[in-house]
Amino acid sequence: MQDIELVVFDLAGTTVHDDGQIREAFTAALAEEGVKPDAGQIRSVRGASKRQAILTLLPPGPDLKDRAARGYARFCDQLGQQYRAHGVRPVQGAQEVFAWCRGRGIHVALNTGFDREITNLVLSSLGWSKGVVDVKVCSDDVAQGRPAPYMIFRAMEATRVISVFRVANVGDTVADLQAGNNGGVRCNIGVLSGAHPREMLVLERHTDLLPSVADLPILWEQNE
Repeated sequence: MQDIELVVFDLAGTTVHDDGQIREAFTAALAEEGVKPDAGQIRSVRGASKRQAILTLLPPGPDLKDRAARGYARFCDQLGQQYRAHGVRPVQGAQEVFAWCRGRGIHVALNTGFDREITNLVLSSLGWSKGVVDVKVCSDDVAQGRPAPYMIFRAMEATRVISVFRVANVGDTVADLQAGNNGGVRCNIGVLSGAHPREMLVLERHTDLLPSVADLPILWEQNE
């Protein structure tokens, strides 16, 4: 692992606690379309682009795209309201891991299924807007969100890392691991701090499963 030049971290559930705000935002956004997804349905779309998640959760129909656009706008509004009202909590040790990586000359990127506005709100609330990570990539920055690997590739482009063999991907959902596998990264690491439990993550191709992102330095040292 000493050859890794870039670590791409997911945001919600991996480096930032999800205290139920995302589920509540999905529920509120879809209720106005007469849709009541259960916890399992919401969990199944975690990690994906939130635009695509809304589209997936809505029943098909001739006006599906319009309904999805309205639902997505409501989702962003609801989530933004919750974050502004209640704040955002980092996963314990996440910022220290960022500093640990950068201290070793490893680039740090965040990628997320949120749009840029929500991402900026989260990072600003945490004090992560400047000087903490090198790159922030949102699902709206690429042609297709997870499980496509394009956000990983965008982070590579921004940091000028040319080989996926020098990239580690870290996330808490099936879609995170699928994106890492589709991108061919050298280290595809799942963490058990977020949306999907071990029994779901273990079914996806991965190199490691960790209790938390805070355990990344231990993993690194064990493999040097």
